[in-house]
Amino acid sequence: MSEEQAYRDAVGRADAARARLRDSAEAAKARVAPARLKQDAKDKIKGAALNAVAKGAAQARERPYAIGGAVVALGIYLARRPLLNLFQRLYVRFAETHPEHSETDDG
Repeated sequence: MSEEQAYRDAVGRADAARARLRDSAEAAKARVAPARLKQDAKDKIKGAALNAVAKGAAQARERPYAIGGAVVALGIYLARRPLLNLFQRLYVRFAETHPEHSETDDG
């Protein structure tokens, strides 16, 4: 093989390597583009949420009483202040049954 032919082969290999590098760089740039990352994050979150819902539905079908009890407990926890106020008003109303202290009395 002549030196000129070896040089042409080397230039061809270098051009091919540059083209592969450019393609790899463009592919990497596309993978880390903000829009792509945002879409990937959305897809991951959506997939995780759908899996959680499916798992919760399956567990609810397996153990309906346990899930119902947990929902009731969560509802009571979330409504604890209004319930506490209700019970305090009822306690005061039933504990103070003195006729001279009417609830509607302005004096």
